[in-house]
Amino acid sequence: MAAKDGAKSQEDYKLKDMKPELGERWPHGGQRGGTGWIGSERAASTYDLVEQMFYLYVRVVKAKDLPPNPVTSNCDPYVEVKIGNYKGKTKHFEKRTNPEWNQVFAFSKDKVQSSTVEVFVRDKEMVTRDEYIGKVVFDMREVPTRVPPDSPLAPQWYRLEDRRGESKKRGEVMVAVWLGTQADEAFPDAWHSDASSVQGEGVQSVRSKVYVSPKLWYLRVNVIEAQDVEPSDRSQPPQAFVKVQVGNQILKTKLCPNKTTSPMWNEDLVFVAAEPFEEQFFLTVENKVTSAKDEVMGRLISPLNVFEKRLDHRAVHSKWYNLEKFGFGALEGDKRHELKFSSRIHLRVCLEGGYHVMDESTLYISDVKPTARQLWKQPIGILEVGILSAQGLSPMKTKDGKATTDPYCVAKYGQKWVRTRTIIESYNPKWNEQYTWEVHDPCTVITLGVFDNCHLGGSEKSNNGAKVDARIGKVRIRLSTLEADRIYTHSYPLLVLQTKGLKKMGEVQLAVRFTCLSLAHMIYLYGHPLLPKMHYLHPFTVNQLDSLRYQAMSIVAARLSRAEPPLRKEIVEYMLDVDSHMWSMRRSKANFFRIVSVFSGLIAMSKWLGEVCYWKNPLTTILFHVLFFILICYPELILPTTFLYMFLIGLWSFRFRPRHPPHMDTKLSWAEAASPDELDEEFDTFPTSKGQDVVKMRYDRLRSVAGRIQMVIGDIATQGERFQALLSWRDPRATCLFVIFCLFAAMILYVTPFKIVALVAGMFWMRHPKFRSKMPSAPSNFFRKLPSKADCML
Repeated sequence: MAAKDGAKSQEDYKLKDMKPELGERWPHGGQRGGTGWIGSERAASTYDLVEQMFYLYVRVVKAKDLPPNPVTSNCDPYVEVKIGNYKGKTKHFEKRTNPEWNQVFAFSKDKVQSSTVEVFVRDKEMVTRDEYIGKVVFDMREVPTRVPPDSPLAPQWYRLEDRRGESKKRGEVMVAVWLGTQADEAFPDAWHSDASSVQGEGVQSVRSKVYVSPKLWYLRVNVIEAQDVEPSDRSQPPQAFVKVQVGNQILKTKLCPNKTTSPMWNEDLVFVAAEPFEEQFFLTVENKVTSAKDEVMGRLISPLNVFEKRLDHRAVHSKWYNLEKFGFGALEGDKRHELKFSSRIHLRVCLEGGYHVMDESTLYISDVKPTARQLWKQPIGILEVGILSAQGLSPMKTKDGKATTDPYCVAKYGQKWVRTRTIIESYNPKWNEQYTWEVHDPCTVITLGVFDNCHLGGSEKSNNGAKVDARIGKVRIRLSTLEADRIYTHSYPLLVLQTKGLKKMGEVQLAVRFTCLSLAHMIYLYGHPLLPKMHYLHPFTVNQLDSLRYQAMSIVAARLSRAEPPLRKEIVEYMLDVDSHMWSMRRSKANFFRIVSVFSGLIAMSKWLGEVCYWKNPLTTILFHVLFFILICYPELILPTTFLYMFLIGLWSFRFRPRHPPHMDTKLSWAEAASPDELDEEFDTFPTSKGQDVVKMRYDRLRSVAGRIQMVIGDIATQGERFQALLSWRDPRATCLFVIFCLFAAMILYVTPFKIVALVAGMFWMRHPKFRSKMPSAPSNFFRKLPSKADCML
């Protein structure tokens, strides 16, 4: 039974094929009452990767000449659009008889049961029931169909009718009603009947939006030297250092080794800045008075846009900047902002446009373009993604005592982020939204995540009690694994690792197509580095890259959270894998077995050669002897034979090539095999929030694992030191024996043809087991007795 359950769960975690009805099907010419469907003669639509969804659109533009209330002599009008049980309202205006709304309402045609569309104009009342002004009724059978790329339907004036359907003397409303699909340009900003329960500020958060990451720059500050900096105690020369702050980023130079009023550093400090440049460049020269006290001796404040922008590795001109002097106490309070032109600092500052500012890991990077737009190349392809739907989502929160989920999807590739609309209270949402990206390098990754919207303005409460958009799952697709011009339609499992273990949260259906614009350009890119050349001409250290990536992620999250609707910090962090560098026992095991898998081919080859040497299969050994003789006689065939063999292996493997894009592999990730304590450790905060006993136990376990790694590294170092000891005379007798052996070997090899030497060595290596001894060989014994530096270790 357990085996069956395991097999079933593994099947649930796999990619599944789909056959959705993609593309658009339209009534003939979009005419009223049309019953046929346009065939393949119609031009392909830009929405050919999603299933078509029909919507009834009602655009309420404005009204005029509305009659005032006979009691209040005012009119506070609003419009209510009603189709069956669905109602949508515009905002009301106070004391307006000619209001303008220009609002669009979208009703899902599949859920519309009514045969009429009613547009009511009402007068807002604070105490009594809203006053009826008039209405306009449309027959659903007479509503025209708009077929993109037709121009928008022109709204018309309609005379308001009373309750009996007779035209009133005063009051008209301008309305347009048409039948369209999600391809309509009115769709993203329309009020949707699916989200009719959302009120107030939550209305904005349910709409689909496209976001663009801010343009990021590296700010390089080369601190060279300072002159005539004076501490408060002028009897002691200062031990100076420089502190630079840009936004929330603070970096310091090292202490000048000499106590002097003209210190030198020549250090580079690198920051991340985003356009538009809102932060100030704030520099202070400080004196290290004691280990706990620093004294400011001067400062420099400047906007970032005054610094030079560098596009390549050319030198930037350095400049001297005057330092603003700080006052030293109450006696000099009136001189706090006095400019001391004798105190100045020598800097070389520039904004680096030749780098790509990384806000995500290079393992699944989605953008490789440099910051400066003039350095961008032409795109080599187009990526189109249809976000179709999701199935079987788990309940994520409770609303009014009922478990529910309000899902939406976010996709990120390059600088472009997209967010689908939120489907209210649905475990099987259908989005059917299509998005397009330019591709500049095929070896990049698109990331898609599904989230639960917890900001709808209601009384909902997530399962973890926090008011954050909960993660439902994530999918990554590497573009280089996709065949060009092929549509991939698959259902991807949404897998989330929690403290209780691995959980499948549902499935998301996607349609993906990668179109190649220039095959020659794409092949050209495979031979060139992934990142811009500045990353290789003037590389950053690993620690610098980690710190800069975290700062870039923080800036992107802060800027996108200011959009409307905001793309919140928890979403950006999850999409950018901000915590991927944190320690995890599960990830460590997974990476270890990945290495074992990489070397499994070499291990299998060595075992096969061992079987050949020990004559496990005499026929195979004889054939190998024949091949060995041929290669010894004709050594010029060795390389051609090797490449021909790899070519044939490649052709043979073509039959078994992967037909699906890669997806999250639970077995490779060791997600199911991880123990509860390992998962609890993985989700612990940094610094830890666990109790002393738990931390002690985990620390001891980490020491045990590190001890084994330490032993392996020590063994590798020992073998290398033994090689060095062959000629180092650390063991005089061993080195003497080796030197004499080298002399005799050189004399023999000078007079013996290489083919004979290789033949004799090969035959000795493949000798029959009858001529082998179970004892270690003499060279092996000699090597193991060589000294290493392990004796000198404390």
